[in-house]
Amino acid sequence: MGSLYSEHRTWLHRVPAGWKLLCLALLSTGIFWISSPVMLGVACGMCGALYASLGRATAQGSRLLRALLIASLLVLALHALLEQAQVGVVSVLRMVSATLLGIALTLSTRSSALQDVLERLLTPLKPLGLRPERFALQMALMLRFIEHFFVVWKRLDDSYRLRTGRGGGLRLLPPLIIQMLQTARRVADTLDVRLGS
Repeated sequence: MGSLYSEHRTWLHRVPAGWKLLCLALLSTGIFWISSPVMLGVACGMCGALYASLGRATAQGSRLLRALLIASLLVLALHALLEQAQVGVVSVLRMVSATLLGIALTLSTRSSALQDVLERLLTPLKPLGLRPERFALQMALMLRFIEHFFVVWKRLDDSYRLRTGRGGGLRLLPPLIIQMLQTARRVADTLDVRLGS
């Protein structure tokens, strides 16, 4: 499957995956405790600066940023129609901040490293019947499929743009769905062979 992980080494690549996950959890929680637009603006600016500090590695996340921009505009428009402009601004600042942190984590951390961290965190629950390795694998696969979705979409859009000179838009949905289902089937078959043996 395609991955958004960037091979361009940055300072964030050198931080252990466990620390990055902990910081993401704490910062994301903190962002949702803040309700002041000014404070959220400052927090969003800091998240933007952190993301920008990754330099060339951010090229991998350009598609996600475009999707984030569209989602932000839709949220703002919806709240403007409901005459809740401030609620819209607060919601967008929270969403942008949390998303930038998540993309930075994805760009600088291999899914295998995240899986190892999840397994270690869930090991104390093993006596309760939980299988940490299976749960960690499910979480890692979910993250990889999200990454793969955007990677395939970008590949299809680039191909369509090369042929026609314009973006594919909703026309890309049928081939995108077909490719995602094919990937899911291949992964399921592989897991069935490996875990069944």
